[in-house]
Amino acid sequence: MMPLYCRVMSDLAMQITETWAIHNRVNLYLLDAIEPDSLKLALKEKGRTVGQLFAHMHNVRLMWLKPAAPELLDGLEKLDDVATHAQLTKALKQSADAIESLLRKSVAEGGKVKSFKRGVVPFLGYLISHESHHRGQIGWILKHTGHPLDRTI
Repeated sequence: MMPLYCRVMSDLAMQITETWAIHNRVNLYLLDAIEPDSLKLALKEKGRTVGQLFAHMHNVRLMWLKPAAPELLDGLEKLDDVATHAQLTKALKQSADAIESLLRKSVAEGGKVKSFKRGVVPFLGYLISHESHHRGQIGWILKHTGHPLDRTI
């Protein structure tokens, strides 16, 4: 039988990674519901577009991976401001997988995340909060440019 500490850490890793997976599925569900032409929409001339907000989410993930687990950056590239729907989808899936690996690694190392002094659970909270904020911005942009999301989304 597995020692209690190992079971607790295994359960914690599972809960943390499942929470992250649910969050990323919401991002991808939203992206999938948006017409590719709507990625160019913004509320003001110099404001971020819908596509730029999705690219920003991916790029911030890479920003955190660089100091915390640079080995997980292999094959990942920063997105530019004109990434296509397909590029955004692929990148968000790949960076989510890398963040999941970082979360697992962090739990295995006692909950520490290199370059984030609060630990793995607050780090997960930060990531979800940051990206959810931008999902809200995306919904706001779509609504106020005459392209609201369907109520079922």
